[in-house]
This record gives sequence, C-alpha cells and structure tokens, in this order.
Amino acid sequence: MSSKEKPYVLFVAELIYLEVCKIKKKNPYLNNVDAIEAFIGSETYTHISSGKFHDDWFIKLKKNKSIDPKTKKKIPEETIRLLQVQKDMVIKQLIQFPDLYFAKSHYPLELSQRAFDHLWRMCESYELWCKESKRENLIVLKIID
Repeated sequence: MSSKEKPYVLFVAELIYLEVCKIKKKNPYLNNVDAIEAFIGSETYTHISSGKFHDDWFIKLKKNKSIDPKTKKKIPEETIRLLQVQKDMVIKQLIQFPDLYFAKSHYPLELSQRAFDHLWRMCESYELWCKESKRENLIVLKIID
C-alpha cells in the first residue's frame, strides 16, 4: 500500500471497531459476535444508523470548505459523493427495529441479521486496512484470522 493514510470510507468502520473493542474490554467474557450484538443497542449505533454521523461530518467538511483538518488537503468531490453513498447504505443496512430483534424462536430476524452482517464486514474491512498498512497492532478483535 503506497499511502498509510486511512481512507475516508473507513472512518465509520474504525468508529464501529473501536466501540466493539470497548464493549469487549468492559465484558471480557463476550466473544466478537456477542460484542457486535451489544453494539447494536448502543448510542453510537443509533448515531451511525440514523445517518447523523455522516450528517455531522458533512457539516464540518462544508464549514472547512472540504479541507481535511489532519492533512490540510482538499477532499475531492468524488470522495464526498462516495461518503454520501456510504451514508445511504449504512442507513439501509442498519435499519432500526429494536423491538423486533429476536422472534419467539430466539433467532435474529432478517433485518437484524443484515445489520449484524454489515457491522461484521465493516470490522473486517478495518482489520484488512490495518494489515495492509502494516498496523497490525491496531487489530484487537482478530476477525480476519
């Protein structure tokens, strides 16, 4: 990988990953599946799944004229559009129906399973980026192993 800068599309994945890691740290007996399921009920999950995470980010970018505060470089419009697509996908995949999470059979409903699968893939993506950018020390959950 030529650049070690984190791609913008991984910002939300990193946030999810770090929150799942916090859940596991507070509850060491939880496995990754249970920690991700616990994340689904969190305030951060609600913030992300409602689109507010991206909305707040877009407001900050607009105020800064799309200049990244870390790199001081202008974020290309194409990247901003990609982040908008990501926002729309996250809202669709993480749709919230908290009262419907488990049916009487105790198996997750399809919508809940879709949200779980999406979160799992985002955590995987973050770990893959960590591995590719030689930052294995950031890999805590070991999902890709």
